[in-house]
Amino acid sequence: MDVLSDAMNAMRTGRPSANLADRRGTWDWHFDAFHGAGFHVVVEGSCRLMPPDGPSVPLTAGDVVLTPHGTAHGLAGADDPAGPPTRLLCGSYRLDRSLVHPLLADLPEVIHLPTRLGRYAHHGALRSAVELLGGEVRPDRPQPGAGAALPNLLDLLLIYGLRAWFEEEAARGAQAGWCGALLDPAVGAALRAMHEDPARPWTVAELGARAGLSRAAFSRRFSALVGRPPLAYLTWWRLARAARLLRDTDAPLATVAQQVGYASPFAFGNAFKREQGVSAGRYRRRHRAERQAGTGRSTDAGAVDVP
Repeated sequence: MDVLSDAMNAMRTGRPSANLADRRGTWDWHFDAFHGAGFHVVVEGSCRLMPPDGPSVPLTAGDVVLTPHGTAHGLAGADDPAGPPTRLLCGSYRLDRSLVHPLLADLPEVIHLPTRLGRYAHHGALRSAVELLGGEVRPDRPQPGAGAALPNLLDLLLIYGLRAWFEEEAARGAQAGWCGALLDPAVGAALRAMHEDPARPWTVAELGARAGLSRAAFSRRFSALVGRPPLAYLTWWRLARAARLLRDTDAPLATVAQQVGYASPFAFGNAFKREQGVSAGRYRRRHRAERQAGTGRSTDAGAVDVP
């Protein structure tokens, strides 16, 4: 898989949840901080986004707001209390914050994506996802199969939204951090190789050859953009992938160790405990207990609830 897909798959737990809400007149709506990522889609009408810092941001139909870190924020009615009603689709994606990929950690607290006017209007995939969502949640025209379609459309909304943000940052000349790493031909090639085959016993020299650079030049370039040396990132990614396998599968520890590039369960167990602070077995039992109890980070959000 590519880096963005892997980053999302490692963190995701369960399905997205969402609710459709109509607001009229003068109103405000506060959203507390939480351990996940949030979203809003303005299906009809207009309102204002109240970010944690800075002035309010006007939102119109077709606009998308993402809060990748679950930051507290608010929405409020437009200035005209007699104006038309506003219809919002608001919800969340459940994320395991112990597995936050540094790519996602670099994202801003709030991302505003105007899909009909403004700098994101030419992102056809994102705009199409918003239009499809608007058609699925019309209460006057319930669609057969909406319970199956909506979670998939919400997944697409997140991926297309993040993709559009990265592309716009690149167009603005962003060359540092993960935006620069994904767009850099050399570092991007090495990242793709590591994500496509994390169990391979990669060396810095071999990754540098994939990147078309000498060992030293590649190591400097990778560390500057990614924020850690190549093999340190590879180790982190292997253990993040292992955590997802422990959380979501019943594969034996020896199998998990092998799939992420460790020759023995003992070596894997030591590395996992250093990274997560608990043994691999205890990590699996904890998440299994949370899932069975119906609480915590591993709870499946279930079908999207759109009244």
